[in-house]
Amino acid sequence: MSKKKDTFLNMVVSLFVITIVAGFSLGFVNDLTVGPKAKAKLEKKVNALKLVLPTFDNNPVDDILLVQSELAKDSIEMYPAFSENKFVGAAVIGSTEKGFSGLIKIMVGFNEGGNIKNIEVLEQKETPGLGTKMKDEKFLAQFREKNPSNFNIKVTKDGGEIDALTGATITSRAFGEAVQMAYDEFVDNKDSLKKSKK
Repeated sequence: MSKKKDTFLNMVVSLFVITIVAGFSLGFVNDLTVGPKAKAKLEKKVNALKLVLPTFDNNPVDDILLVQSELAKDSIEMYPAFSENKFVGAAVIGSTEKGFSGLIKIMVGFNEGGNIKNIEVLEQKETPGLGTKMKDEKFLAQFREKNPSNFNIKVTKDGGEIDALTGATITSRAFGEAVQMAYDEFVDNKDSLKKSKK
């Protein structure tokens, strides 16, 4: 009987040691990758800013404006663009949890008048080949140069002017909702954006 107790005790101790070693290893690897992950995320945002904003000569990342909203869990990030100290537009991160597979996070660039210059998808978990087509030129082109104040960015099934992605109406609705959220925040905070240059 003592041999069985010994074996059980050895297994428990072995599992405990393996768990401790694995935990410390994962923690160490996570600490090593935190910096590079943050750097990659920042580079992605900087590249997106170049694609969605009008021509600018300031550093929008330094001039960031964070706004609390009941529409988002976290602060909404707004990046003002200036050219020769004149406000020329802003990039606003819009998001929604109503995508087919959850979170859709986009960066919408507006000129000073509120027209959409361009949109970049930052995060999404949609179905490959269906919802992921939100990144396609054909879909994004429907939003460019449009001003949500006089252009209905809902899908046509809901009375709007945007053709939904085939087989991905839920994704298309969620995308439009994220664009509308970004626009509403741009309008509500335009005066603060104009003064945010540091």
